Amino acid sequence: MSLTGNEDHSISLQTASEWTANFRDTISSGDTIAHYFGRTWLLDILAQEGCVGIRIYYALDEEGKKQLVLTGVNSDGNDLYNGILAEKSLRCPTNCSSANPLNSNS
Repeated sequence: MSLTGNEDHSISLQTASEWTANFRDTISSGDTIAHYFGRTWLLDILAQEGCVGIRIYYALDEEGKKQLVLTGVNSDGNDLYNGILAEKSLRCPTNCSSANPLNSNS
């Protein structure tokens, strides 16, 4: 697999809204619906030599709460796991956007 960092990941707001609603319909009230990572961490991962993108792993922390682990990926599709890793995102809820089509049914 050869990656360039220019792969198309576009999605319409309508599809994104439907998919996030589908997910919210499967969880209990108060469960994690989103994760926030600051710009600095994302740019630091992307700035690593040979990095063309970011891979996101699903994870559970020591308290059993949903987390994401981010790692850089090179053009061969391999994780840059010895480089910068990001984790312990700010979860929504509590760190949420105001109501919008991605996070609520309003």
